[in-house]
Amino acid sequence: MFAIDTNVVIRYLVNDDAAQGARARALVDRENVWVSRTVVLESAWVLEAVYDFSRKDVIAALEAFFGLATVQVEDEAVVARALASARAGMDVADALHVAGTPAEAEAFLTFDRSLIRTRPKVPRVQIVP
Repeated sequence: MFAIDTNVVIRYLVNDDAAQGARARALVDRENVWVSRTVVLESAWVLEAVYDFSRKDVIAALEAFFGLATVQVEDEAVVARALASARAGMDVADALHVAGTPAEAEAFLTFDRSLIRTRPKVPRVQIVP
């Protein structure tokens, strides 16, 4: 198994550099690869900010990539919950932060009032008292 960087995920998905895209596809198609949560986060940001993917397209691309037989994602259940929250309207980064909050935490505290709008979906998100 090989751990891969964001740029490998991006080259695989976007193929904006033909040579690197081919190498990324060859690697992922023939080897087991591991993707960290931080690479998930950065990949989502790059797809949205650099390549102008909509949130819906970011989620679809990442889910398709993570669904490949050779791809293993760190904390797969956390990432799946985060992508589901993002699909429901939450920012991908915020969704990853909230989904990764340990069960023993009383709440996920923030100063971000826009994140509080997700309260019906994620009741543990609260403004810092």
